[in-house]
Amino acid sequence: METFLEFLREVLKGIVRESSAFFFRKNILENKKTTQRRRKLKGGSQDKH
Repeated sequence: METFLEFLREVLKGIVRESSAFFFRKNILENKKTTQRRRKLKGGSQDKH
């Protein structure tokens, strides 16, 4: 019974870690992508003209 509870705890820990990492990445990457795209477009238009 104890081994099953330990296994269950490890599975829950993994799920919580993965879900928190997913939301963390999603929020940060979305913010970075929008700012990088704007910079690239501005920088590209300035370089070409």
